[in-house]
Amino acid sequence: MHFRDLKEPQILALAITAEEEDARIYRDFAESLRADFSSTAELFTRMAQEEDEHRHRLIELYRRRFGEHIPLIRRQDVKGFFLRRPSWFTQTLRPEFARDEAALMEIESRRFYEAAAQRTNDAGVRQLLGDLAAAEQEHEATAEKITDAQTAAGALSRERDVARRLFVLRFVQPGLAGLMDGSVSSLAPLFAAAFATGDTLATFKVGLAASVGAGISMGFAEALSDDGKLSGRGAPWLRGAVCGVMTALGGLGHTLPYLIHDFHVATTTALVVVAAELAVIAWIRNRYMDTPLLSATFQVVVGGVLVFIAGWLIGSS
Repeated sequence: MHFRDLKEPQILALAITAEEEDARIYRDFAESLRADFSSTAELFTRMAQEEDEHRHRLIELYRRRFGEHIPLIRRQDVKGFFLRRPSWFTQTLRPEFARDEAALMEIESRRFYEAAAQRTNDAGVRQLLGDLAAAEQEHEATAEKITDAQTAAGALSRERDVARRLFVLRFVQPGLAGLMDGSVSSLAPLFAAAFATGDTLATFKVGLAASVGAGISMGFAEALSDDGKLSGRGAPWLRGAVCGVMTALGGLGHTLPYLIHDFHVATTTALVVVAAELAVIAWIRNRYMDTPLLSATFQVVVGGVLVFIAGWLIGSS
């Protein structure tokens, strides 16, 4: 049905289910963030309690006006009505994204109550809907005040530090391990094949096989190494996917130039790509692992050069 076709009982029933759903979403936010971001979790717990109060006021008015039975009318039952994102996405929710999502939810709720108030002639219903529209607007201001207070107390600064550490644990570390393995370990078989055969197509096939095989191997190794429950490193399948993909990309970077038919051009291009890959690895280690840039560059370059020399010697022998 269209929103314009709803009668007063249906508008109230829709508002009741909407408030119940919003309260559950806020509690999902709080539960997802509680372990690492307690201050933000507290904010969403308060907001859920306020949504419960709104629902109780709506139910009380409905009982007085229309009786005990409240029909089940959900957002998806009304054409053009705003829908909420499913709560499963909160498993990987960051505090700042949760705050933005909540702000959008409050704006949508306020607009609904303002539109619903215009569609009723009952003074009591209209007054309550108008009050709830004002309350949703106050939620935005209240959330901002709580956020400001938490910022002044240093709670949000601590949460940002925790978020950064979790990002490093769950994405940067497995991705960096994969990129290093794919970029460095595949050098030996790739250049051994190149100098042994002088055939760019054969070299490409060897590099492709090495990259894909290493990606699969590293992905499974990372996923099976830690379930993430005690270490806080997150879902093992996600870490494994990140590690596997980055491993394959690390090897494919200097493999793709061998699609060029000219052997010397392909090899020169591959060496340039290798230098770029090693520079990226050194930058990531410096940016996220707090490794001095000079030290990170030295470690990566020495390792890459040694592996390249090994592949060159084996291929040329």
